[in-house]
Amino acid sequence: MAEQFDVVVIGAGPAGYHAAIRAAQLGLKTACIDAALGKDGKPALGGTCLRVGCIPSKALLDSSRQYWNMGHIFDQHGISFNDAKMDVSKMVGRKDAIVKQFTGGIAQLFKANKVTAYYGFGQLQAGNIVTVKQHDGSEVELKGTNVIIAAGSDSIELPFAKFDGDAIVDNVGGLDFTEVPKRLAVIGAGVIGLELGSVWKRLGSEVTILEALPEFLAAADAEVAKVAAREFKKQGLEIKLGAKVSKTEITGKKTKEVVVTYTDGEGEKTLTVDKLLVAVGRRAATKGLLADGTGVKVNERGQIEVDDHCHTGVDGVWAVGDCVRGPMLAHKGFEEGVAVAELIAGLPGHVNFDTIPWVIYTEPELAWVGKTEAQLKAEGIPYKAGSFPFAANGRAVAMIEPAGFVKVLAHAETDRVLGMHLVGANVSELVHEGVLTMEFSGSADDLARICHAHPSLSEVIHDAAMAVGKRAIHKAN
Repeated sequence: MAEQFDVVVIGAGPAGYHAAIRAAQLGLKTACIDAALGKDGKPALGGTCLRVGCIPSKALLDSSRQYWNMGHIFDQHGISFNDAKMDVSKMVGRKDAIVKQFTGGIAQLFKANKVTAYYGFGQLQAGNIVTVKQHDGSEVELKGTNVIIAAGSDSIELPFAKFDGDAIVDNVGGLDFTEVPKRLAVIGAGVIGLELGSVWKRLGSEVTILEALPEFLAAADAEVAKVAAREFKKQGLEIKLGAKVSKTEITGKKTKEVVVTYTDGEGEKTLTVDKLLVAVGRRAATKGLLADGTGVKVNERGQIEVDDHCHTGVDGVWAVGDCVRGPMLAHKGFEEGVAVAELIAGLPGHVNFDTIPWVIYTEPELAWVGKTEAQLKAEGIPYKAGSFPFAANGRAVAMIEPAGFVKVLAHAETDRVLGMHLVGANVSELVHEGVLTMEFSGSADDLARICHAHPSLSEVIHDAAMAVGKRAIHKAN
C-alpha cells in the first residue's frame, strides 16, 4: 500500500529541493525523490546545478582565474613569483569537495525540515501515485495529494558527436579533465561553452569555440556582446561564428584525437583537437517520467505543459524548473519551487519572468535583466538609454578591471526602468540593482538619486542611471 504524503516532489535539483523544503516549512508532509549519485556512488542531492553545473563550474572558474591573474595581472601590483604551476588534480579535488559539502548540506536540510528522501527513479502513475525504483532494486509506492515534477534537464547529444566520456564530453566531462588538454574544441558559444572554454584557456589550452549562429550571444544586448567578444579575443579564446559542425571522428588508440569537420563562410574545414566539449544546450529530462494515463501533457520539446502557475491541468499535479517552459536557470527553478509550495498551502505564489537575471561567469562577467534595445525597438516601445564605462570608475581601475560598462534602459515617457545590461567585474552581483528597481517599478531617476558608496563598482550603475537623464558627472553627455 502506498504511503500517503501531502506533497511528493520528483527531483531534488534547485526547483525540487526548494519546493520540498518550503512545503515542509508550511506544515505539509513531504517526500522528495532523486536518482542522482555522486562520484563516490552515494546519493547526491542538488541536481545538475550543484553536482555538475553551476557550483562546480564556479569553483573551476575561480581557480583558473587565480592562476591566470598570476601570469597576467600580479606583476602590475608589484607581485613577482617564479615557476607558477597548476595541479589539475588538486583543483578538481577542491571542486569535488565543495560539491560534496553542499550536497550533504541539502541532505541535512531535509532532515531538519522533516522531508523524507527517497533515492531512486520516480515515475508518475495515474491518480497521483509515484513509483520509486530504488538503487537497491526494490520499489516503493507513494501517494501524493499533490505531486510536483522537478525532473530537470539533460545535455543535448549531437548524433555526429556522441559522448564517449573521454575525448568527446558534455559539461560533466568538461569539469573533470585530469590534465589541461593541449587543444580543446567547444561546440556552442553559450553559457557552458564560454565558461568551461575560459577555464581551460586560462590554464594553457588552445581553445576554439565553434558557434553555428552568425551572431555572437544573440540573447544579450548587442553592445555587451561586442565588448565581451573583444575581451575574449584578447584572452586568446578563438570564437568562430557561422561554423556548423557536421562530423566528428576519434582517431588514435593510446593518444586519442578528435577530428572535427565544420562548414563556415569559406567552405568545409577540419580541426584536430585532443578534447571536444559539446555544449549546444539542454533538454527537459522527461523520458520515462510519465506512465500511461496520467493526463499530463508533454510538448514537442519534451517539456511538461503548465499554466502560468506551474499547474499541469491534472488535479494536484504541478511541474517546475528546467522540465517546463521558461529559461533553464537554477534561480528560476528556485522561485517556481517555492511559489508552487505556497500555492498548495493556500498562499499567493508567483514568479515574475520579466525580472529574472541572466549571468555568464566569464572574465569579464556578463549580466542582464529585462529588455534589450533590439527588443524594445521590435516592440515599438519608446525608450531612452544611459551608459557608463568601468574604465572611468576609480574602484574598477584600482582593481585592474577596467573593461566593460553598464547600460540602463528606461521608458521614454514614464522613465520606468525596462532593462539593465552589464559587462565587467562582479556584474553578477551588480545586476540585482536592476532587478530590484524593476520589481518595485522604479525609474532611472530613482536609481540616479540613490546614494551609492564611493569608491565602489556600484557607482557605475549610478552614473549610467544619471546618464539616462543626460546629467552624468563623470562623462560627457
